[in-house]
Amino acid sequence: MVERSTNEVSQLLNSWSAGDEQALEKLVPLVYRELHRMARRYMASERPGHTLQTTALINEVYLRLVDSPQISWQNRAHFFAICAQLMRRILTDFARSRSYLKRGGAAFHVPFDEALFEGRDPPADILALDDALKSLAVTDERKSRVVELRFFGGLSVPETAEILKVSPETVMRDWKVAKVWLLRELSEGPRDGR
Repeated sequence: MVERSTNEVSQLLNSWSAGDEQALEKLVPLVYRELHRMARRYMASERPGHTLQTTALINEVYLRLVDSPQISWQNRAHFFAICAQLMRRILTDFARSRSYLKRGGAAFHVPFDEALFEGRDPPADILALDDALKSLAVTDERKSRVVELRFFGGLSVPETAEILKVSPETVMRDWKVAKVWLLRELSEGPRDGR
C-alpha cells in the first residue's frame, strides 16, 4: 500500500509538472495527511490561541505551490522537501511579521528535536533556529539542507540521501555534526544586537 501510494504520488507530481491540473486535485488527498503531520509537529509547541493554525499553514503551503512556476518534481521525497522549505519560510516570515525578533519571552517557540538535546532545553525560537541554519549554510550548505529536510520536512535518512544524492551514511554523519553545531550556536545566546 505504501509503495503504491509513493508511486502514485510521484506519477501525479510528474503529471502536474507537465501542466495537468487534474493531477493536482488527485494529489492533494494523497499528501494531505503527511503535510498535516508536518504542520502539526511545528504548531504543537505554539502558545494557545496562536493566530496561525495547522490548517492555515498547510493552506499557505498549498497556495505557494500553486502560485509557483512549474516545478520539475523528482519524486515524493522532493515534494515533501520543498514543502518543508516552504513551511520554514512561512513560519519565520510569520514570526518576523509579529516582531518576535528576540529570543525568549512571548517569542515563537519550536522545539528542535528532544532527542538532539538529551535532557537539555530546546532552542529558544524558530527565528534563532532559522538564523543558525543560515549561518550553517554559509559554512556547509549540505549539512544545513540535511537539518531542513530531516527536521522541517520529517524525511527519513534514506529519503534525505535520495534528495541530496549522497549515501545514507553521509546523511547520518552530516546530521550528527549539524546537531552539535546547532546546539552550540543556539546555546550561545543573542549576539550582535539580536
